[in-house]
Amino acid sequence: MTLNPFANMDQRMTLPSEQATAAEHIRAISRTRIFLNRLIFRLMLFTMGSIAIVLHLVARNQELTWRFAKSQARALAKMLGVRVVVRGLENLSGGPCVFVANHNSHFDIAAILGFVPGINRFTAKKELFREPVLGLVMRTMGMIPVDRENPERAVERLRQLRSDGHSLVFFPEGTRGRDGVLRPFKKGAFVTAMELGVPIVPLAIRGSATIMPAGAYLTILPGEMEITILSPVDTKNLSYEQRGELAARTRATIEQALA
Repeated sequence: MTLNPFANMDQRMTLPSEQATAAEHIRAISRTRIFLNRLIFRLMLFTMGSIAIVLHLVARNQELTWRFAKSQARALAKMLGVRVVVRGLENLSGGPCVFVANHNSHFDIAAILGFVPGINRFTAKKELFREPVLGLVMRTMGMIPVDRENPERAVERLRQLRSDGHSLVFFPEGTRGRDGVLRPFKKGAFVTAMELGVPIVPLAIRGSATIMPAGAYLTILPGEMEITILSPVDTKNLSYEQRGELAARTRATIEQALA
């Protein structure tokens, strides 16, 4: 298997700008480093996941499990040569919220887990929960499976989280972007925030597409990415009919931050 999925130079001129930048980044990194990062990522995922499961089963202390997971996510970034810069920490109140982020890379998840304060549970498509190790880790840590064919089940699970004081993370584009263009936002995150009575906190993520390029199987490259925590949006006095307006306003805020 080739370590360079963008080796075909004839395709270079047809790639969208974000993907072309990722292709250039891959060519600039040695094959040895790419191989080592791929190996480190797999080993860390297995060992971190296994220890997190044991901690949860033995200690029965979810906060301890989360502290371990967050510290290991930061250690993983350091070992892989990834520098994560977080801005806007002053916009966090310390209370639960619904984080809404743009999504260009699978590494977005590790970066938010490790570097955004608090216990932040992710929503993810149900297929990921079928993975032998990853799925068990996600269930252990209380991640929320989303069945797009049966969204009512996910909504009911989210309602059960009302009293735990934890935050939720949504990627409302519904899929990873491959061209740097922000897609329309689905409304589930915004309905959830209104249902739980917590603010929306937008996250603008920049640079992750070159860290873990789409289409390059488990390829993680050294580099720098940035997470900007934007001003929270209150949802308490909003009606269900305003969910589309809230989604559009939040999307515009993230788009402006990325620009």
